[in-house]
Amino acid sequence: MILDLARLLLFPALMAFAAASDLFTMTISNRVSLLLVAGFFILAGLGGMPLHDIGLHVAAGLAVLVVTFACFAFGWMGGGDAKVAAATALWLGFAPLLNYFLYASVFGGALTLLVLEFRRWPLPYPLGAQQWLLRLHSRDSGIPYGIALAMGALMVYPDTDWVKAVDLARFIAP
Repeated sequence: MILDLARLLLFPALMAFAAASDLFTMTISNRVSLLLVAGFFILAGLGGMPLHDIGLHVAAGLAVLVVTFACFAFGWMGGGDAKVAAATALWLGFAPLLNYFLYASVFGGALTLLVLEFRRWPLPYPLGAQQWLLRLHSRDSGIPYGIALAMGALMVYPDTDWVKAVDLARFIAP
């Protein structure tokens, strides 16, 4: 039961934290990515995931890390976003990666348009004391893309083996 709760809640909670952190600070702590990686290996071990499957998940994470690190090097994405995307790929494996990146791209495009529109308008005076809003409103700051990455991950997570392995009927009151 505890293992099932961890499968259902750990990944979504860490993704929500990454999104909130990116929104409020424009950074995603390395701790979030490290917790995602550690959580994957702990739950994979406790859940009896075969070594072959763990290897495929690791390969997916490394492949995404290589691509996102290149994107970071070119200045196209933040370092925290790159690490979170790779840690997410570790959890998801190869099968849902295309859907994950499609969702993240759509959400990221919508988020970018919303933030750019938000920056066109003056910030109302009562909101000027909120440092996170000032940072988000600044044309010199980036887009908190961790929000889109988290939303994309949360869209595909219910279709992963992590959730499918849980007997959800046990959590519903009789």
